[in-house]
Amino acid sequence: MWGGVGKSRRMICSLITQAPLFLAYYRSSPSIYKPKPSNCLHRFSSGFLGPISSPSIRAFCLRPGEVGGMASPLQNQGSISYLTQREAAEVDETLMGPLGFSVDQLMELAGLSVATSIAEVYKPSEYNRVLTICGPGNNGGDGLVAARHLYHFGYKPFVCYPKRTPKPLYSGLVTQLECLSVPFLSADELSVDLSKDFDILVDAMFGFSFHGTPRPPFDDLIQKLVHLRNYEQVQQKSPVIVSIDIPSGWHVEEGDVGAEGIKPDMLVSLTAPKLCAKKFSGPHHFLGGRFVPPTIAEKYKLQLPQYPGTSMCVRIGKPPQIDISALRENYISPALLEEHLEADPMDQFHKWFEDAVAAGLKEPNAMALSTTGKHGKPSSRMVLLKGVDKDGFVWYTNYESRKAHELSENPHASLLFYWDGLNRQVRVEGSVQKVSDEESEQYFHSRPRGSQIGAIVSKQSTIVTGRHVLHQLYKELEEKYPEGSLIPKPKHWGGYRLHPERFEFWQGQQSRLHDRLFTSTLLL
Repeated sequence: MWGGVGKSRRMICSLITQAPLFLAYYRSSPSIYKPKPSNCLHRFSSGFLGPISSPSIRAFCLRPGEVGGMASPLQNQGSISYLTQREAAEVDETLMGPLGFSVDQLMELAGLSVATSIAEVYKPSEYNRVLTICGPGNNGGDGLVAARHLYHFGYKPFVCYPKRTPKPLYSGLVTQLECLSVPFLSADELSVDLSKDFDILVDAMFGFSFHGTPRPPFDDLIQKLVHLRNYEQVQQKSPVIVSIDIPSGWHVEEGDVGAEGIKPDMLVSLTAPKLCAKKFSGPHHFLGGRFVPPTIAEKYKLQLPQYPGTSMCVRIGKPPQIDISALRENYISPALLEEHLEADPMDQFHKWFEDAVAAGLKEPNAMALSTTGKHGKPSSRMVLLKGVDKDGFVWYTNYESRKAHELSENPHASLLFYWDGLNRQVRVEGSVQKVSDEESEQYFHSRPRGSQIGAIVSKQSTIVTGRHVLHQLYKELEEKYPEGSLIPKPKHWGGYRLHPERFEFWQGQQSRLHDRLFTSTLLL
């Protein structure tokens, strides 16, 4: 028997660190822009040509001092060095002269830095369509490289490159993008209002070496970016502008003279920020181009933020303050109707679980287990589902842990599966009992050898003096049980099975009008 439940509030706190990763739903490209046929031979399988997921991108770009998700205080913008136009030119000449860098090397590093900076802030699931407007010089080359990397990061790039440079380096960059079927658009093909067709606009027209007044068609393209702010008043969501090194049309040292130029949301300074960057008032300022050797830093007395780990970009200044109350998602999902559900809730669970696996979500078997002891104080933790059949849901743990003690006092629990990429969650409530010793034994010996030793070493819910204690015990057990020998299952370790008595299937919908259908096995 199925029943409906009214509007619910999204559960966040207990799930956010372990919840499956976002699955990007890419919006279709503007219908007026058709990719041109590619002349490239696709020698590789489709698996090598597809986009990678956004979590991989984060490894390239971290905040100052951030390692493994732990961030130290950010760089003080006042302590950063800024280059004049002459100094910037001298640094480039030194890099490509006595220091042996080539233009294509610097361009590749710069473009990768731009792409990783964009991916750090604007996720492809929300900001998918990217138009890169490239000028005829090195700044335009940086934009072409960035577009290529953005493709591999899972974005849908478009390129406007109206004044192509006939040099082999640039022709090669164009060919690389054409091999990926990235559409090239003329300036005339662009709409007056770019907000209708794109989510991100990358300004790669002019760099620090530009002098004078922009000529056609770049003068008109710059005005299109300027006028975007006028459309913001009527658009619910306006595309963001990302400028590479110098916002096009700005004076390299004095900035936006007259306050009538582009006002980017993100500025990615390369090598070192130029003086005009002091006038940048947008929310996101990054430094990219991790190739400044100590000799140049010493010569120009450069004070630059440290690049943490292997990152290719680093934030300058503090990130914008987040209003937690404004964080929300407006889900777009197919309706969850009673007539579409399987008659048996276990069959419906299997169906949704298979969808989560097929979607490539990380650890779709992760579930929040909530227990309550005799004092009525609930506790929750993430565990992994290791078996599911007509008799219920199985997981394994230490029988001396807190959850085990609470289950011994109150053998009832609830499970919560949260599949964020599909806007779905499933709640299951029921009675709990231990699985048989034979079942626990069989599963224990199916685990990797390291996990078997870890189960013996780890005394859950107890206090140890440090990790060195665990490592020492682990080493001793490795020596005691050499490769190929049978590791005995500890008596304090085994499985539990929750026999479901109530299911609730939740599908996120727009305007918080979520679908919730429940059934009780006690009524079947």
